[in-house]
Amino acid sequence: MADVKMQSIYKQFGDTEVIHGVDLEVKDNEFVVFVGPSGCGKSTLLRLIAGLEDVTSGEIEIDGTQVNFLPPAKRGIAMVFQSYALYPHMNVYQNMSFGLKLAKTDKQIVDQKVREAAEVLQITELLERKPKELSGGQRQRVAIGRAIVRDPKVFLFDEPLSNLDAKLRVQMRIELTKLHRELNATMIYVTHDQVEAMTMADKIVVLRDGYVEQVGAPLDLYHNPANLFVAGFIGSPSMNFMDGKISGISEKAVEFEIDQKLKIKIPCSPGDNATTGNIVRFGVRPEHLELTGEENAKLRGEVFAVERLGGETYLYLRTEGDKELTVHSPGDKMVHEGDQVSIGFSPDTCHLFDNQGQVFDKLAA
Repeated sequence: MADVKMQSIYKQFGDTEVIHGVDLEVKDNEFVVFVGPSGCGKSTLLRLIAGLEDVTSGEIEIDGTQVNFLPPAKRGIAMVFQSYALYPHMNVYQNMSFGLKLAKTDKQIVDQKVREAAEVLQITELLERKPKELSGGQRQRVAIGRAIVRDPKVFLFDEPLSNLDAKLRVQMRIELTKLHRELNATMIYVTHDQVEAMTMADKIVVLRDGYVEQVGAPLDLYHNPANLFVAGFIGSPSMNFMDGKISGISEKAVEFEIDQKLKIKIPCSPGDNATTGNIVRFGVRPEHLELTGEENAKLRGEVFAVERLGGETYLYLRTEGDKELTVHSPGDKMVHEGDQVSIGFSPDTCHLFDNQGQVFDKLAA
């Protein structure tokens, strides 16, 4: 397998620039996920690596070789598409072996590679079936198998699970993660689903409007988002945000005031942007809020919706300051619409963002 390096990558379509100076390194055997909202440039970036789009400027290297001007077939990549792209008139064996036959690979080697890939993907019994006789999950395995037999340096996945139902997507996420371990493969995976990114990736690349917002391990992005966008995008349900102002500053903390009633001292580095009276945004995740007694309450509000999922419950409430919050609670917590509740949390789990959306660096309490 191989590493992938992108240096100062720009991409324009006509006069519109869609990728803005991306610098990124994918290490050998890493599972890297490009994630972001629709139109953020993640699929375009993947297509630039694959050679399906030309780079406007910058350099792309795969396994130490610059590939800007190499056709896709010469780059040592294999791509799995959202639409599967199987030939309907061919059976599974023929679909998986087609690329090798075009390359005039020896028949015995073709047969060995196809059957080895089929065994890894547990589709050996499907080799004689046509695509129309397969389920969505089985078709996706065939598409992945077609990539495996080529023994590529890098696997590229463009939203491969988006056409599957929810239960099958969970199953396929686990299978792809297992496949990555078994193949020791370098994989780059595109999705708009941050749950897929969190559960599958060694490293996540968060994109917005053609810019890289943050790169890091899933839990690094969850616990230490670089800015307001990453904080709101990573995590499900999304982080709660409230506006307020700075009411006090010390060397190791910033005091944040909401509605002149609640003051919270958050352990973080004030930096150059912290000035008393500045408007800032406070963020706390639903799972870091908890129902508490009146004596420990930091926030109070009225529940206007309840989602019971069995093992967990999500409460949606409106605070006294008319701000909406989502609270994660145990599944057996008996709370109903219209109830007045008290909410507590630890300042250590909270984040502050300046008026540019950048996070104040957190410090130990």
